[in-house]
Amino acid sequence: MESMSSIECFVRSAEAGSFSEAARRLSLTSAAVGKNVAKLETNLGVRLFQRSTRSLKLTEAGELFLAEVSGGLATIQSAVANLANVDGQPAGTLKISMGTGFGRTYIVPLLADFLKLYPAIVPDWHFDNRRVDMVAEGFDAAIGGGFDLPPGVVARALAPAHGVLVAAPNYFADKAMPRVPEDLAQHDGILIRSPQTGRIRSWPLRNHVNEQMPITLRTRMTMSDPDAACEAAQLGLGIALISMPNALHYLENKKLIRVMPDWYVDIGTLSLYFTAQKLLPAKTRAFVDFVVEHFRKEKLAKRFSAI
Repeated sequence: MESMSSIECFVRSAEAGSFSEAARRLSLTSAAVGKNVAKLETNLGVRLFQRSTRSLKLTEAGELFLAEVSGGLATIQSAVANLANVDGQPAGTLKISMGTGFGRTYIVPLLADFLKLYPAIVPDWHFDNRRVDMVAEGFDAAIGGGFDLPPGVVARALAPAHGVLVAAPNYFADKAMPRVPEDLAQHDGILIRSPQTGRIRSWPLRNHVNEQMPITLRTRMTMSDPDAACEAAQLGLGIALISMPNALHYLENKKLIRVMPDWYVDIGTLSLYFTAQKLLPAKTRAFVDFVVEHFRKEKLAKRFSAI
């Protein structure tokens, strides 16, 4: 019977494409991972990887073995985690990824109530405006919008992911408010640069009858963080396209106003992502249900809608 550690070292090495990266994710040494995989190959009597100084590639036997064991490994690990619960309650480290501004505004304030219900859960929350590889990086869940759904991951919809044009009221002290998308070409833009690609994010505007128009703002400055863009807009430096979750606080306290409120950007859906497992760890299920209920109670789906 092969040990769980040997099989996990094999699966993580296959996912990462190297023993050293698998070792980092498993908190082991590269040598320990390599020895576990070599022991597994010896016991199975087949070579699972083609090794070279620069690459680690699965053999045909390795690909077949990975397809057979990877799903079962996740199920067994979930079962072990659930058995490790304290007094029948969800327990363990809960590794979650979320955007910096969104997480600080909407999720961190829930922490006290969540831990009061589940004191044996230890949050390990990562605030980063990037798309993570949930399976490879070992995240239990992630919150984000506009993502393609990767294999092995499912999504629980929370709210529409809409973007709106915003500016400070004093920005229009000496200039006319734009009425139609073509008017935007006469205005300074605070543009958002994607942290993943480094490119300026460009989305078409749409209205309630689904007409679409490009955004033609003059580039006055670029930011990689939506909250920084809101702060710059608040100073009267231009018009910014901001997601509703990031813009809502500024709109509700009147520091920013919507520009051309009949027009918005449809980025997709804000969702909770977690791995597709038959036996979801109790800690992950507790978090998912808690966040979904909070969104329902606070009517955040409606508040995040630009329509």
